[in-house]
Amino acid sequence: MRFGYGTNGLTNHRLDEALAVLAELGYDGVALTLDAGHLDPYAPDIVRQVDHVAKRLGELGLAVVIETGGRYVLDPFRKHHPTLLHPAEQAERRVDLLRRAVRIGADLGAEAVSFWSGIRPPEIGVEQAWDNLVAGVTAVLDEAVTRDVTLGFEPEPGMLVEDVAGFERLHGLAGTPDRLGLTLDIGHCRCLEPDPVPDSVRRAGPYLVNVQIEDMCRGVHEHLEFGEGEIDFPPVLAALDEVGYRGLVSVELPRYSHAGPAIAERSLRFLRDARGPHETPLFEPPREDG
Repeated sequence: MRFGYGTNGLTNHRLDEALAVLAELGYDGVALTLDAGHLDPYAPDIVRQVDHVAKRLGELGLAVVIETGGRYVLDPFRKHHPTLLHPAEQAERRVDLLRRAVRIGADLGAEAVSFWSGIRPPEIGVEQAWDNLVAGVTAVLDEAVTRDVTLGFEPEPGMLVEDVAGFERLHGLAGTPDRLGLTLDIGHCRCLEPDPVPDSVRRAGPYLVNVQIEDMCRGVHEHLEFGEGEIDFPPVLAALDEVGYRGLVSVELPRYSHAGPAIAERSLRFLRDARGPHETPLFEPPREDG
C-alpha cells in the first residue's frame, strides 16, 4: 500500500517545496490539485511548468494523481462554478479545464485524473442534470482515451453524484467505459454511505483507481485529522488490500495548510501504524533449541 498527501493541504508552500517536504517525510506520492498557486492549468508557461514538475517528481520518487477541485480556478467569485451540470455553453469551461487536466496528467504520468459532478443548480431539473453530466463526462473521456489516461470520478456529499450508487448509475449511463474509474474518499463513506466503511470499500473495489483518506463523522462533511472522527482505520485498509487496490491512498486535509508539514508527518505515522505489518510470513521455521 502506497500513501500520498494532497497539495490542497499544503497551499502555503510553493509546489517545489511541498513536493520536497512530502518526499522527505517518506510519502510515496502526491495528490496534486491544479490551482492558481500550484501548477495553474491556465498559466501561459504551463508546458514549461509541467516539464519541471515531471522532472521533480522523478527526482523525488513520487507517484502522482491529479485532482481538479480548485475552488476558484474558473470563476474568482463563485466556488466550483461552472460545473458539468450547467447548460452546455457554461459547462464547456469545466470540460476545457478537465481536458487540460488530462493532458497535464498524461505528461506527468499520473495514475488517475480525479473530478466530480458538482452541485445541481436549482434551475436545472434532476434528469436534465444527469443528461448534462453524461455529456460532459463523455467529452472528457474522449480526451482521456486519446491520451491513455484513467479518470477517477469522485462522489461528493451534497453533489448530484454523492455516493457509490450514484457512481454506478453514471458508469452505466456512460456505457461502462474502461477509462472511467472511481475515486473513493474514505471519509465520505463514513459521512453518508449506508454500509459500514469497509463494506463500502468492497462495493467500490471493482472500479477503484484512486483513494482519498481522512477521518470524518456520520452526517457531517468535514475532513478531520485521524483520530478526531469516528472511523476505525485498520479494517478499512485491510479491505483495500482485500479488493486488490494498489493505487495511492492520499490524505486529504484541505483546511490544514497552516500546519501542513506537522500534520502530514503525523498522518503518515498514523496510517503506517493502522496498516500494520506489510505482509504475514506464510511459513515460520521452527526455532533451534540452544
